[in-house]
Amino acid sequence: MMNDKDAMVDTLFRFMTLEDLDDIMEVEHQSFTLPWKRDAFIRELTSNQYAHYWVVEIDGKVVGYSGVWIVMDEAHVTNIAVLPQYRGWGLGKQLLKRTMQLAKTYNAASVTLEVRVSNVVAQNLYKDLGFQPGGIRKGYYTDNQEDALVMWVNI
Repeated sequence: MMNDKDAMVDTLFRFMTLEDLDDIMEVEHQSFTLPWKRDAFIRELTSNQYAHYWVVEIDGKVVGYSGVWIVMDEAHVTNIAVLPQYRGWGLGKQLLKRTMQLAKTYNAASVTLEVRVSNVVAQNLYKDLGFQPGGIRKGYYTDNQEDALVMWVNI
């Protein structure tokens, strides 16, 4: 769901490049209590044959991204984040839809992810796209030992 000013913005979804990392680090630090380090993204983009990352640009600035590892017939969403001022525009949903479609083109049969048990907004987004709860990872998040809800969807 886009808001009224969206008719005036130029939105582009594309694959992440190393040149995006300054913007990606801004998204990381505004989105997560345990942001990934720049080196982790460099490794993902240059060394991990299973990793695929989308970005969304608004008027030429990266404002969100999603990542997935596709191994055999399973896809695992690593991260999905959108700058706070762009949340509620449907960008996260579009990123996840593209991620799921990419997994399907690589012959993945399912997609999985972890989400904080307290993050009901994200859980509702995932449910809207067909994800179902599959279990709990106790103490998964090291910043506060919060549990993660594992969610799955067959694609």
